[in-house]
Amino acid sequence: MSTTTLERPLNTDAPTPAHRTARRKAALHWIGVHSLGIAAALFFLLPFVFLFLTSLMSDAQALTSDLVPRTWEWGNYVKVFETPGFLTWWKNSLLYAGLGTVLTVLSSIPVAYALAKFRFRGRNLSLLLVISMMMLPQQVIIIPMYLFWSKQLDLTGTLWPLIIPLAFGDAFSIFLLRQFLLTIPNEYLDAAKVDGCGEFRTLIRIVLPMAKPGIAAIALFQFFALWNDYFGPQIYASDNPAAWTLSYGLESFKGAHQTNWNLTMAATVLVMAPVILVFFFAQKAFVEGVTLTGVKG
Repeated sequence: MSTTTLERPLNTDAPTPAHRTARRKAALHWIGVHSLGIAAALFFLLPFVFLFLTSLMSDAQALTSDLVPRTWEWGNYVKVFETPGFLTWWKNSLLYAGLGTVLTVLSSIPVAYALAKFRFRGRNLSLLLVISMMMLPQQVIIIPMYLFWSKQLDLTGTLWPLIIPLAFGDAFSIFLLRQFLLTIPNEYLDAAKVDGCGEFRTLIRIVLPMAKPGIAAIALFQFFALWNDYFGPQIYASDNPAAWTLSYGLESFKGAHQTNWNLTMAATVLVMAPVILVFFFAQKAFVEGVTLTGVKG
């Protein structure tokens, strides 16, 4: 009686020692090529990790030699929001950064468009004035501005002295957006005008859709600057806690909880979270806008 021997099919998907060695070499090569980038990423990331982990520790464990919380105290964030005034500071920051960003974008677009695409006498002088305003420190004009808002309009103790001027444009936003608009070929504008579009319609229908990355860049820059602004609220709203923003109120929170470092870290995380989330979801448009700025097409 004859028997047949059935051989098992070879498993070609199983990694062989040669494949494992090749993968290990490829991984080591990738780490070696990107070693500086990995080191820089860890250098910037580790403080945030330390901040977050400390915010979840108990009072007794915070700032000890422990790196990981023994018990995860998520209630620390609830305690921060229960602190009197913190939710008000949060709303004030949203009002200041959100409304200020919208006003900046709306007021900067027409000026940047005129400086980029119009030909008129005094255009170079106007651009020079915009650049000069970028170089002028805020501290130089703070005294006459404070006297104006205090004596003439009686608006100190509020955030309106910081918000209202943004309705008249921001020098950095105008310059950055103007540089981006220079990358838009004039042939598109000429074609729109041949079809009967006026300047306003050309701006709305042609320029703005093509300038979305540049607009996103100036919006993010302005939002970050206003959200983190400490100097302005300190000058105009320091005597009214109901008008404080998070950046300024955090100093008061730190003084009231100077022994509760876990709560201070939790408050800091809450202050940083909106900026990180906004950049995370808008980073593609932001990077594209900054990359194309200054490259005239």
